Amino acid sequence: MLKDPYQYHAEDVAQPPIGIWNILRRIGPGMILAASIVGSGELIATTTLGAEVGFAALWIIVISCLIKPAVQAELGRYSIATGQTGLAGLNDVPGPRWKVNWIVWGYVAMSVMTRFQLGAMFGGVAQTMHMIVPAISITVWILILLGITLALLLGGGYERIEGLATLKVCLFTMLTMLCAILLTRRSDIFHWNEVWKGFQFQLPGSGLATAVAVFGITGVGASELFMYPYWCVEKGYARYTGPRDGTPEWKLRAAGWLKVMHFDILATMVIYTIATAAFYLLGAGILNKLGLIPKSTETIAVLSRMYTETLGQWALPLFYIGAIATLYGTIFAATAADSRVFADLARLMGAFKSEDYAARVRYRNGFVWVLTIIPVILILIFKEPVGMVKAGGMAQALMLPVISIGALYLHRKKMPEDAKSGPLMSFGLWFASLTIIAAIGYYAVRSLVG
Repeated sequence: MLKDPYQYHAEDVAQPPIGIWNILRRIGPGMILAASIVGSGELIATTTLGAEVGFAALWIIVISCLIKPAVQAELGRYSIATGQTGLAGLNDVPGPRWKVNWIVWGYVAMSVMTRFQLGAMFGGVAQTMHMIVPAISITVWILILLGITLALLLGGGYERIEGLATLKVCLFTMLTMLCAILLTRRSDIFHWNEVWKGFQFQLPGSGLATAVAVFGITGVGASELFMYPYWCVEKGYARYTGPRDGTPEWKLRAAGWLKVMHFDILATMVIYTIATAAFYLLGAGILNKLGLIPKSTETIAVLSRMYTETLGQWALPLFYIGAIATLYGTIFAATAADSRVFADLARLMGAFKSEDYAARVRYRNGFVWVLTIIPVILILIFKEPVGMVKAGGMAQALMLPVISIGALYLHRKKMPEDAKSGPLMSFGLWFASLTIIAAIGYYAVRSLVG
């Protein structure tokens, strides 16, 4: 009998860990998120932006990574404090609805577009595998990857996903950081004054569309914001806290497990911010100077120059391994999360009852098939990884203000009083949400006026 992680169990109630080391041992949801984050957004979109505009948009990268965790924390807080899923909470936001509300339908629309993004990752991994084993065509590699993904995800529980995600994040992040450090020692192509210019808040001109797409998918993208509460639930933070009964004991447990969540968010934010900045520096410092922009079937070959130019030709196999880990890890983590959110969507629409975990797993596995096959079909049709990543990134960027509004509503109207965030966290949420709304609103207006 499968144990339902979405229901409270008396035997699961536990005291939160004490001490930094014990707390760090209980993090995990953020690592799965980081596996999804450090993928096409960094390896393809971020480096492409650097290749297009040089260091001018570095500030966009940093802000994108630093402000969105405030929204992420509020959504995670809601799930831990109430035991409700993220989609269930956002479904309570007032506005138009048909079975579910407008934010939930917005998630569906965005997810359709992010299939393009995942399709680009299938294409990127297949290109890399074709370079290693040219006898097998890119199309055949895509189909092989489809089979592997289905085998890994069908029936896969939280522990398997967390373990693979952590391995993936550590592997390529360390390699990319090494390349970025070596880049700073190349005085012929790298100068620190160019990096400082990247923080002058200038808009990158012709690269604005790419910049907005990168803002949408670097750091915690809209997709990851929807995903995070589900990983908090499956990790057990809500069950360990127990049902809210208003007792002092519950308040202490809630405060402790929320502290664990904040460490989870902070630790992974540091990881993906460093990784994202490293990718951007490589794109701006290497590809921009060489006049190379990743395109179509040459995407991986162009990106590999970032590593061979800093480490030498011997690093090409390392880049191939890293590219496979980065892109495939995102396929794996993102599909695992989206299948859970879509299964919950089916529940909200009345397909099964909350306590029927067997039905939830059936729906989750069904969505694994759908959400894996569609990206494969898209890459086989369009065969343009960079354009497909940008399309997914734009959809996520446009969804960011919507989910920010939802987080503010939960903060103001639905969060239990004894679990509300303090003044500093509240300020961070408002600042992040208003910044996101202003940034995407500015882009929308600028696009409309020409």
